[in-house]
Amino acid sequence: MQNMIRNVAIIAHVDHGKTTLVDAMLHQTGVFRANEAVRERVLDSNDLERERGITIFAKHASIRWRDYKINLIDT
Repeated sequence: MQNMIRNVAIIAHVDHGKTTLVDAMLHQTGVFRANEAVRERVLDSNDLERERGITIFAKHASIRWRDYKINLIDT
């Protein structure tokens, strides 16, 4: 049987779209309903992160795509 779990760490320089990519993956995999209002940078929960528009603390999320479980780390 195949291992259907993928672990992905998204690493890039500051302000190169890492969190935007994670947001798009969350939307694409149906984590949110189509009519659900969701703010940008869903994983940025710290007040300072939201205020400055940057990710300070690494975050993790787990999504399902087809038969795969994808564990994401946004740095």
